[in-house]
Amino acid sequence: MNLSKELVARSENKCELCGSENELQQFIVAPKSGSNSNECVATCSTCHDQLAGNSEMNPNHWRCLNDSMWSEVSAVKVVAFRVLSSLTTESWPNDLLEMIYLTEEEMEWAKETMEDENAIKHFDSNGVQLLQGDSIVLIKDLDVKGSSMIAKRGTAVRNIRLVHDNAELIEGKVNGQTIYILTQFTKK
Repeated sequence: MNLSKELVARSENKCELCGSENELQQFIVAPKSGSNSNECVATCSTCHDQLAGNSEMNPNHWRCLNDSMWSEVSAVKVVAFRVLSSLTTESWPNDLLEMIYLTEEEMEWAKETMEDENAIKHFDSNGVQLLQGDSIVLIKDLDVKGSSMIAKRGTAVRNIRLVHDNAELIEGKVNGQTIYILTQFTKK
């Protein structure tokens, strides 16, 4: 069976990201070569054009990732993670990023091409680079502004989000509350 037929069979002739049935195309998930169907996603023309950079990203179109991020197909989960991570101006993708599950291999694949040379880099108190989705530990009791809560030293914060315009801030949940944390008070 050739690659196109495998993708159509796996996707049941629908876009694996949004479920549309119009103009299915093969999207190779970089940096893979697309030599087998596990490295590709069946996409509609709308998803394909936005992923390929041929049209502007429409955040509302990607609300469909709420369903497709649970796919059993690694390539679909990798694309979902990358798209959600790129929608930093919206608030809803952060909630989905907290729920998405990727194995270590899938997470490495997802992060392989996400690095931008000009992007702000975040470092913990020991100079270790922090990445989206990492887990950190607080090294100091922190007063949370606008609240009576104190984030205690030794508290683990999982699945952090980077503040893309400030290298000294990350975002994470402590005791169910989303807070901003200064990177100088964290350890990976």
